[in-house]
Amino acid sequence: MIAFLFNLLLAIAWVTVTGSASLHNLVFGFLLGALALFIIREPFGGNGYLRRAGLMLSLAALFLKELTLSAWRVTLTVLSPDMKLKPGIFAFPLTVTSDFEITLLANLITLTPGTLSVDVATDRRTLYVHALDCSDPEASKRDIANGFERKIMEAFR
Repeated sequence: MIAFLFNLLLAIAWVTVTGSASLHNLVFGFLLGALALFIIREPFGGNGYLRRAGLMLSLAALFLKELTLSAWRVTLTVLSPDMKLKPGIFAFPLTVTSDFEITLLANLITLTPGTLSVDVATDRRTLYVHALDCSDPEASKRDIANGFERKIMEAFR
């Protein structure tokens, strides 16, 4: 994680030095930073850095996909004349364990339209989630476990 942020800072520094804030220049700066980190790999993560950066980008892409799909579903629900909703709260059993992973998962769920992280149990094994349509809580649990939670574990472990 530190290496990724360091590389992002190097990319931003490259954009600042060149004076061009275009996407291709930012990507080029990111690649230059990755090369620099590869050369000095001892303090910053070694061989798995690019793999981990790819996994983080994969998590970001999943979030954007879920954001778009959820926004579309909420829009259709709100515009339908017979909003047949069953709002409710369900308990999601957590597989992630660290405070960072739990916080990231809770925030990704909250930022997705139609869902809201309500609370984490004191034993940190359960996350309570409010859903706009809680007609099938088991499907929602599977979606979270196979989506955000799995991607978080892949990227940060």
